[in-house]
Amino acid sequence: MSVETDPQVVAGLDAWRSMGALQQPQWPDATALDAVTSKLSTLPPLVFAGEADHLRAQLAAAGRGEAFLLQGGDCAETFSTATADNIRNKIKTILQMAVVLTYGASLPVIKMGRMAGQYAKPRSSDSETRDGVTLPAFRGDIINDYEFTPQARTPDPQRLLEAYHTSASTLNLIRAFTTGGFASLLRVHEWNRGFMANPSYSRYEEIAAEIDRAIRFMAACGADFDALRSVDFFSSHEGLLLDYERPLTRIDSRTGLPYDCSAHFVWIGERTRQLGGAHVDYFSRVQNPLGIKLGPTTTGDDALALIDKLNPQGEAGRITFITRMGAGKVRDLLPALVEKVTADGRPVTWVCDPMHGNGITSASGYKTRRFSDVMDEVAGFFEVHRGLGTVPGGLHIELTGDDVTEVLGGSEEIDDEGLARRYETLVDPRLNHQQSLEMAFQVVELLRAS
Repeated sequence: MSVETDPQVVAGLDAWRSMGALQQPQWPDATALDAVTSKLSTLPPLVFAGEADHLRAQLAAAGRGEAFLLQGGDCAETFSTATADNIRNKIKTILQMAVVLTYGASLPVIKMGRMAGQYAKPRSSDSETRDGVTLPAFRGDIINDYEFTPQARTPDPQRLLEAYHTSASTLNLIRAFTTGGFASLLRVHEWNRGFMANPSYSRYEEIAAEIDRAIRFMAACGADFDALRSVDFFSSHEGLLLDYERPLTRIDSRTGLPYDCSAHFVWIGERTRQLGGAHVDYFSRVQNPLGIKLGPTTTGDDALALIDKLNPQGEAGRITFITRMGAGKVRDLLPALVEKVTADGRPVTWVCDPMHGNGITSASGYKTRRFSDVMDEVAGFFEVHRGLGTVPGGLHIELTGDDVTEVLGGSEEIDDEGLARRYETLVDPRLNHQQSLEMAFQVVELLRAS
């Protein structure tokens, strides 16, 4: 039986329009935009409200130390790379990491992709200038094209429809790969054995051998491996482009409440989390579990004010604070933030984003990160929570399943010269497949040290 919706709830979903939303494109044709958003509002939801509720319960468990979140994927997805091979490789990487982390943490790992919707990106400038020519900045495939021409850089509302359909096909593949046996524990374990065949990773042999013995022990005990052939895999993206999020918001027939059905989980970025801003207002009105990025300037009072606005009743699993402090700052800045929020008493899940606070420009001019800095921030995150007796709830990683060369270091020892071999990202650098797995093994080492 459907629950009747309060008309004021529906009307409130458009309150953001009068708030001057930041990081939105200047659409050249309002009529064309209206036609596209009207069409989007009639299309099927990409996810269901019940799935978002299921995720919220799992994130609540992560906040209590009963699970661990692994969230990974591209900085910015592109339409052209939404191929079966690329999607499979990203899922494969996350699944491989999850098996290692599940064993090392002795906890269920919540698997979530920055996938099936991560098409919009905030930018520090509205425009870009090359050789004296100034054009609108590239804001992600959902808005405009990376090619530096006036036509390509003009925001095009039709791209919202392409983003929807590409997300739908991506989700279809995700569901097929994660429920059809591709994600089985035995298969993923075999992939990890292949990773260990590389002599560069000999330091992880002991952990890998322990996992192998655990799998064989399960088999000897008659474990039902058929029951481990499928996994839950959730979608997520930054809730940035409100002209996309609003028409994909649906009223749940069970409760009469709105859910953003573009993804299971959306997060509010560091650039758009202003208390009186359009993004915070909009997402305060939907029921999805929410992430909020917190950078080094965030105060404890800022964090509490966001909880007041987005989760005043303190519902467990509703709020995930994703901290992005930088390796050199996390140990100094994170403790006061965690202490203030913990003293408030309303539950949150703490997750580490070790990518965005550690960007550098290489000597050869590439935007990159050092793997050692990324891991140092992860280590600092665990150290802070261990020292305070609080729970490190997960990791938020920019990664790809391919053998790109965008992040310096790791056991493969990618150097400045090596970046040019396969530097493919259009925005921020990502860990490659091998670096991602290496991170998982190093996190296990951190867990053991604690």
